Amino acid sequence: MKKLLILIVAAALYFHYYPNEKLNHWLFEQKQVVLSYFSEATDTKIRLKSDKIYQDLSRDFSHFSNQEIAYVAEITSSREQVKKFNEQYCRSKKQTPKLQRDNLAKVCRAISKYSNLL
Repeated sequence: MKKLLILIVAAALYFHYYPNEKLNHWLFEQKQVVLSYFSEATDTKIRLKSDKIYQDLSRDFSHFSNQEIAYVAEITSSREQVKKFNEQYCRSKKQTPKLQRDNLAKVCRAISKYSNLL
């Protein structure tokens, strides 16, 4: 175990002081493969059904126009769409032309309640 640790430290020092572009790219790819493998292996499979957000918002649909309701249905059609919308509009605080400001805030609040399950 001690020899393995010495080997790892020696390799890290060598790569730090003598960088090689192709080798760094290969190491980065291998790191991504290992991280994705561990992510899949430790996944708990607990996921949010995207229509749960739609159901939560349905109580406030009296304040939404028909076009906004259709857009919310489009957003909540899949988890990927919800993630994309959350990144694009909720976290960046951008305004979308398809939702009024107050309705956008309601949608973002509903998404934020379940953001850790996305």
